[in-house]
Amino acid sequence: MHPLRKQRLMIVVFIVVFSSLAVGLMAYALRENINLFYPPSKIASGDVPHNTRIRAGGCVKPGSVQRATDSLQIHFLITDGTADVKVNFNGILPDLFAEGEAAVINGIVTESGEINASEVLAKHDENYVPPEVAEAMKDKGEHQKTCEGLKYGV
Repeated sequence: MHPLRKQRLMIVVFIVVFSSLAVGLMAYALRENINLFYPPSKIASGDVPHNTRIRAGGCVKPGSVQRATDSLQIHFLITDGTADVKVNFNGILPDLFAEGEAAVINGIVTESGEINASEVLAKHDENYVPPEVAEAMKDKGEHQKTCEGLKYGV
């Protein structure tokens, strides 16, 4: 083999090995940070791996929010219209969090099917309504749209 071809071959082999190693290390580093999204019906049916960090989303069921009087502990249910899942969270909820509104939960599913949340995010739709307009709509008898009864993940 000609020395120039041998040198080029070695460079190509080095690039392939180095690229494979870099991709493998990146995949290994990211495997702990991957959060897969699951709707409440999948969690309730047991299709979700336990003791693994996931992301879940649905509507906060009206009347289900329970706050502890002596701590920041909060319990509530999220629903997709098919199933309900209990969420346990210890912290401060976002300002947009409310019953009947959409929320995204980052946390770990326990063996009992509950979610121990590490983070709660309040979702909102893209149709922003200023508070004054919402108040005027309420006065006229128009009902504000909520996510109650909607199915997510379908």
